[in-house]
Amino acid sequence: MGVMNSNNPGVVQASYEMGVRHFDTAAAYQMGRNEQMVGAVINRLKARDKVVIGTKSYSPDQRRGGEPKEVIAEIIKLCDGSLSRLKTDYIDIFYIHSVDNVKTVQNKVVQEALSKLKEQKKIRFCGVSTHSNMAEVINAVAADGFFDVVLTGINFTQADDKVLLDAVKNAADKGVGMVGMKTFAGGSRWPDPESRSKYNNKVINSAAHKWVLSRTAIHTTIPGYDNFDHMKEDFAAAMDLEFTDEERSFLADNNVHLSMGYCRQCRKCLATCPNDVDVPTLMRTHMYAAQYGNLAHARMTYDGIASGRKLDACVSCDECTARCNNTVDISRRIDELKMIYA
Repeated sequence: MGVMNSNNPGVVQASYEMGVRHFDTAAAYQMGRNEQMVGAVINRLKARDKVVIGTKSYSPDQRRGGEPKEVIAEIIKLCDGSLSRLKTDYIDIFYIHSVDNVKTVQNKVVQEALSKLKEQKKIRFCGVSTHSNMAEVINAVAADGFFDVVLTGINFTQADDKVLLDAVKNAADKGVGMVGMKTFAGGSRWPDPESRSKYNNKVINSAAHKWVLSRTAIHTTIPGYDNFDHMKEDFAAAMDLEFTDEERSFLADNNVHLSMGYCRQCRKCLATCPNDVDVPTLMRTHMYAAQYGNLAHARMTYDGIASGRKLDACVSCDECTARCNNTVDISRRIDELKMIYA
């Protein structure tokens, strides 16, 4: 279960009772309250030794750098904070959150901090989550050999992304645990009207989930849901990976791939924006706000964009010239974000 968007402990408990054994959260989700909810439910169920909990924190070197001792101390402090909120003595998978470069993967100071946490038995495994530049990050993890797990975006709209799929296989072949996120193409539980007229939500969700789970290099997924109906849909798909005829039709429908408009965070759009706007992060902000309905996380993501690279840099443009190499309508999403944040 990807718990990020859920604030209902009843859904977490029902997920465990149905058979879910891996729960994914992060220190930043709901300003720590998400971790608190997961910890409270698991403790109430007395199920700590029966589940795998993954959580994430940003590394200081990603945001502001710092002296080695300071970085190590900060990472340990961040982990201690998660341990406290989760009300547990150990974290199964502790991720460095949203890694988009090889430098962070290879950072020996970060690795030293994570090694100390392992020595202290505060974490069992360490990993990185990655939203952009994913193939390069995954290949770096596989080559470096330090990290145990990678959490990466992967879904059926990326079926043509051979570079990413090869990187996932390469890492899995070298013993890296591969966890899939964004399995519904960034919130495709609310697909475009054209797709919905041809396929119902159950078919769309089931086909998308099965596509990821059927890939042998992906060991598990963390579909995000916040209600009982979606919980049942996700678990049903996980228990039977055979595609129905309707699901095969959906996955083979190129019009669906085009209309989903999933942002792969490839960053190629950056070269097309004359004002150096951080378009990829704005597209993630849009996904959280418009597709996930998680306005708090959208705001946090937006606020994390560097000054001068937000929507205010778009003011001088009569028409957005940023273009996507794939299927994202950047101009429309920028306009929608302006309605929210302007």
